Amino acid sequence: MTPRRLLITGGSGTLGFSAIRQFVSAPGFQVFAPVRRVMPFLEQLGPGVEFIVHDLKDEPATLRLVQQINPDVIVHCAASGVRPPRSEWFEMFGFNVTGTIALFKAYCALPRTAHFVYISTGLVYQVQPRPLREDDPVGTLHPYGAGKAAADSLLLSAAAEFERSLTILRPFAFTGIQDGSERLFPGLLRAAVEGRPFSLTRGDQIRDFCAVQDVASAVIASVQRKPAALAEVFNIGSGRADSIRDTVERVCRELNLKVDLRFGDSPLPAFEPSCLVADITRARRELGWEPSTNLAYAVWQLAKEVAPSLHLSEPAREFARAGM
Repeated sequence: MTPRRLLITGGSGTLGFSAIRQFVSAPGFQVFAPVRRVMPFLEQLGPGVEFIVHDLKDEPATLRLVQQINPDVIVHCAASGVRPPRSEWFEMFGFNVTGTIALFKAYCALPRTAHFVYISTGLVYQVQPRPLREDDPVGTLHPYGAGKAAADSLLLSAAAEFERSLTILRPFAFTGIQDGSERLFPGLLRAAVEGRPFSLTRGDQIRDFCAVQDVASAVIASVQRKPAALAEVFNIGSGRADSIRDTVERVCRELNLKVDLRFGDSPLPAFEPSCLVADITRARRELGWEPSTNLAYAVWQLAKEVAPSLHLSEPAREFARAGM
């Protein structure tokens, strides 16, 4: 069979990198990945992916690139503001909203058999004291979440207007290989390497953490199946509700990671939701997708990459089903 031509953005990010690795390993895909620059760590993905130096903010060039590649599927993982420090507000919104719509516009010039998969975020929702469903109200003042919510709404409108196939995936919190910058678990590992205390918020926020390879497998599942509707939305997470404090302490125990955790030393960032947990019933039912990786194992994999000097215990690869 002729391989399906797949264009995936955000290949140098945590999720994009993991998704490309899985696409390259899966049969039946020819992978093209536009990136701002080809960084050395991308070489480990091997010859199964063609990296193209490209600026997604250049709309005419994006249109030409999409026409040239003529992909069967576009997976849009690229985003601004995922990793702190946050981009300037207007620049972040310009990329996450205007850039996304420009890419969808280029997609609309492809044959109608093509498919567009957009990686959104669980941060788009209004806060609820329970697991969030895909039909829950969208709306937040969180800067990254607000931009993604705007793009979600516009993409759904465009898909209806132009009758184009669209899948929106809303991952909740995740970590693993290629996680970086000032995010929670890279920061934790860096503090351990440097032998200093690690400052955190109070840690009573309820979160749903997932291993990045599980989120990537949901991306693969969304591409490998025929969409059941013109536009679909799926929450992607572990479905497990834990406080940040309990999560961090559990990971440290499983890894035998020695860090002086200073809960309450850092202020809670503005507009951070008190509870952010995914109801993943729809993804289980319609994508046939199920998270399986123990979060501590994903952090252990990250540690091997960014903190090899740490001598950590290798935790179980899969979480216990009974207790998640």
